[in-house]
Amino acid sequence: MTSLLQILLLAIDIARWIVLAHVIMSWLINFQVLNLRQSLVAQIWDALQRTLNPIYSRVRRFIPITGGIDFAPLVVLFALIALKIVIINNFVY
Repeated sequence: MTSLLQILLLAIDIARWIVLAHVIMSWLINFQVLNLRQSLVAQIWDALQRTLNPIYSRVRRFIPITGGIDFAPLVVLFALIALKIVIINNFVY
């Protein structure tokens, strides 16, 4: 049982890093540090978009529209951290 919980916690950590990579990459693209005309950048961006947009779209249904700021990644990160805390507090010890 401990191994399964550790694998679940690892999956949550990987998901957190993917969301953070998406946020940082979106900033770098918006500030024109990264260029989507480069094939590697475009492929990574497309993979992140395809992975995270279904999750973000579900979260955006419940968040009010705030102009140019997207709070969906923040809500997803908060949910992942909260899930990890719940798992650690209730199942590990």
